[in-house]
Amino acid sequence: MKRVRIATRGSALAVAQSAKVARELEQTLRCETELVRITTTGDRIQDRPLAQIGGKGLFIKEIEEALLDGRADLAIHSAKDLPAALPPGLVLAAFPRRADPRDAWISRDTRSSAPEVARSGARVGTGSVRRASQLLSWRPDLQIVPLRGNVDTRLRKLEEDSLDAVILACAGLERLGLEDRIHARIEPELLLPAVGQGTLALQVRAGDALAEAVARFDHPATRVALEAERAFLTALEGDCSVPLAAFGEARPGHRLRLRALVASPDGSQVVRADLETPASEAQAAGTRAARELLAKGAAGILAALRGAEGA
Repeated sequence: MKRVRIATRGSALAVAQSAKVARELEQTLRCETELVRITTTGDRIQDRPLAQIGGKGLFIKEIEEALLDGRADLAIHSAKDLPAALPPGLVLAAFPRRADPRDAWISRDTRSSAPEVARSGARVGTGSVRRASQLLSWRPDLQIVPLRGNVDTRLRKLEEDSLDAVILACAGLERLGLEDRIHARIEPELLLPAVGQGTLALQVRAGDALAEAVARFDHPATRVALEAERAFLTALEGDCSVPLAAFGEARPGHRLRLRALVASPDGSQVVRADLETPASEAQAAGTRAARELLAKGAAGILAALRGAEGA
């Protein structure tokens, strides 16, 4: 194995996390690596919400095409960018150990250093319906300002748009060496993370010899958590237009805790599930959590959302 071509988005964060994996591949597999930077549709279109242009799968479509047509050997994704359905011919060979899955609160001044102390009417920037709905459920007095772009753009808009705070992922800030910008790490009890948040996904062609080599980077507890979270996402046919969240955690005795929710966009309705199962039943746990939420009222929320989209 002489050279592994790694497909990645061209953003600073994507390149940073891909470069780190590349170094680990070089050390472990004794190979050379090359980053193949790809600008995705999601990166090109920055002036509209993702839900309006096709969802978060637009951040990976061109990268997967590079794998399928042989321009790359390995793709590195942020797992939270992965849609529920993946194309045939590709497999997720490894999920390395998860970084901090929590959301980060970055404020413009110390008077709004955490969401609980932000002033009434504070303007908070986020492009995530998941974050917006949960935040409004907790603090309906806040004003949500739609925000897209890479990490640098969002941090810059904190000043340019006179925002009181923005919400980003802790893991992304840490990978860019910007953890000092974090004023508060929001606990899952208050803001449940996105499916796959904090996790990288290493994708290869099915049957490729590289799959076995890459599999050694898989972290079993992380994979179990992701299996549960993604089963939940699949059962609800979720995408970035649906305010949903799921977070799996390893528990003692080879067990798994899975917390999940579905919310209305304005945060007025939030239905939650919290269950614990053997880790070997991770996928079944995700499906069970979805069914539980549908029975509790998520079916009505989803029907209203999809009816609005089709109107």
